[in-house]
Parts: sequence; C-alpha cells; structure tokens
Amino acid sequence: MFRFKQFDVEHDRSSMKVGTDGVLLGAWCDIQGAKRALDVGTGSGLIALMMAQRNLALDVDAIDIDHDSVVQASSNFENCQWGERLRAIEGDYVTFQLAKKYDIIVSNPPFFNNGVLPPATSRMNARHTVTLTYDQLLAKSKSLLADSGKIAIVSPADCADVILEACGDNKLYVSKMVKVFPIDGKPAKRILWEIMSVSVTTTQSSIVIRNHKNEFTEEYRELCKDFYLEF
Repeated sequence: MFRFKQFDVEHDRSSMKVGTDGVLLGAWCDIQGAKRALDVGTGSGLIALMMAQRNLALDVDAIDIDHDSVVQASSNFENCQWGERLRAIEGDYVTFQLAKKYDIIVSNPPFFNNGVLPPATSRMNARHTVTLTYDQLLAKSKSLLADSGKIAIVSPADCADVILEACGDNKLYVSKMVKVFPIDGKPAKRILWEIMSVSVTTTQSSIVIRNHKNEFTEEYRELCKDFYLEF
C-alpha cells in the first residue's frame, strides 16, 4: 500500500504501480472548473484519486483494459472519502462506448514504442502500444472532449515527435509542454502535455525533480505538497 496525505493506494494487483509519472500528472493537470474527468489506463486509480481530491465538484470515470487493475481501482475508490464521485470501468478505450463528454481527459499512456516488451502480460498491455497508440489515444479523446476540453498526458521525452505528429493528424493543438528533468543538470526524461481541439499558442516550461544533492527541489515539493506525506 502506498499512503498519501488523504488516501491510500493498494497497487499489488494493478498492471501499473504508483510512480513519479502518475503523481506528476495527477498534481499538474488543469482541472480548475472541470465537472467531468476521464482517466485512461487508470491502473490502481492513482490519478483519478488525485483529481477527486483536488476538485471536490469533479466526477471521475476511470477506464482500464486490465481486469485486475479495475478491481483494485474500484477497491481504492470505495475506501476513499470521494468514492461516490469515482467510477472504474473495464474495457478497451478505443472501442468502448462512452456517452459523456469530458472537460479533462488524462492518461499516463503506453511507453516503450520501440523498446523491449515487458515480460508480464498485464504490464505489457499497460506499457506498450500493442493495445493503445498515441494516435488512437488522441483520436478517441478528441471525440469525447467537451467544448474547450483538455487532454493531459505524460510521455517519455523521446516520444515528442510522435505525439506532435499525432496531434497534427487529429487537428489537435498543444497548449502546454513541460519538460521534466529528474536531476538538475541531466537530460529531460519526461514531458507533460496539455492538448486542446482549439488552436492555441504553446506555453513551454520545465520542472526539475531533484537537485544536484539528490534532494527534492522546492518546485517539485510545491507541486506535490498536498499528496506526499514527507512534503
């Protein structure tokens, strides 16, 4: 179990464990004023829980193709204080019929486009584009966006060109692009993206997680202060 300030997350059955990428996205995504949210590839339900904590008027649907992940996310939702606003759904995001439109769609999506497949089937499905490509993710998400809705994802830095191409193919526009540096002075490893269906000017920025002393930076502490116990 991973303990946060206002909720706990069990993740032993989930295809995706609690990690920095999910925490970053859950703390960073813009949910101000949003009423409906969708977490794609929810895993343990971490990002959905974070959004529910941050916005008390937000209803969150969370979808995953992996059965055990959905069971565990459902349990985590039931055991938190916002359970009535959280719903776990088992299904293939590309083909599943969702009747709602969403103000914000978030995803910590498949990595390892060209990498070695992880050995475990559930982790492979969660982390590899055998089940969901960036193009499929963005195309489906666009169809579910409310007017002025937003898509927020985290990706490896070396997937930037693929995501920009997928945005172009689906007539989507990057509103925010944040390079994530794990250690000060080292190359960026991740990028946080905010994507919209209306043409906007891209705002670019960066965040450093740890300084040269391997201590968490003040900017990372500020971003995640409502979640990590040690912050």
